[in-house]
Amino acid sequence: MITSTVTSPQAPSISFEFFPPKSPEMEDILWDTVCALAPLSPSFVSVTYGAGGSTRARTHSTVSRIVAEAGITAAAHLTCVDASREEINEVARSYWEAGVRHVVALRGDPLDAEQGYTPHPDGYAYASDLVTGLRGIGDFVVSVAAYPETHPEAQSAHADLDNLKRKIDAGASQAITQFFFDNDDFLRFRDRVSDVGISVPIVPGIMPVGNFKSMCRFAAMCGARVPQALADRFEGLDDNPYDRRQVAIELASQQCHELMANGVDLFHFYTLNRAALTQAVCESIGVTSSVPKAEVSQ
Repeated sequence: MITSTVTSPQAPSISFEFFPPKSPEMEDILWDTVCALAPLSPSFVSVTYGAGGSTRARTHSTVSRIVAEAGITAAAHLTCVDASREEINEVARSYWEAGVRHVVALRGDPLDAEQGYTPHPDGYAYASDLVTGLRGIGDFVVSVAAYPETHPEAQSAHADLDNLKRKIDAGASQAITQFFFDNDDFLRFRDRVSDVGISVPIVPGIMPVGNFKSMCRFAAMCGARVPQALADRFEGLDDNPYDRRQVAIELASQQCHELMANGVDLFHFYTLNRAALTQAVCESIGVTSSVPKAEVSQ
């Protein structure tokens, strides 16, 4: 088992996102990351789910291993794309049987981005429907997605907020946001969420920028704005990994501190299966461990 400690009362609650490994080498990297971050006592860690269930087996394997060996709560992502209700229900039941009690319920990305999303004729059409289905299978904790800058496919910011409310009304326990870099976007969104009567936690998603060019590609796909000030800080650092790392830690830490000053006490970190940046940012905001090195029993 991995030994973990309890964070101080003043420290925020944290969670981490991983993606399922595609090779034995990547699995080793992921497990090193899990071992490095587990002593920070996350409230949970989540594992993503490929389009159309393309990583279904690997997601299940990764989540099951974390539950069995890491001693921390693991949440599995589950989407509506390209699967019938019974197929999705079967996956959900298999998670329940494996001891997984937390699911991140998502509509999911379309298999063909150009053609857009089309619900499976026998499936759950949208995330709100999936939340309802999950609540009927077991007493899952269900997290859903939220978009401070509006989902790129939404007709309007108002329609996007209506969709979030449908997911919460269906039984979701909390919403985790897409990553963002301008805290004002999140704070305005939080106010709008409150105004429509949503009272569950809205957890900001934080992306420490390990590779600026890769992050820009991610941002373009999900509609996250990259401020010019952020681009300026990484200008000329492509071949300077030490300074790039320091800038990444400084910017993500500053973002978290500003949010904490505005009452935020929950953070979800998109780790990209790497520990160092997230670990450093967590330590900067008071989430530390007295365990000098994670110990894993084979």
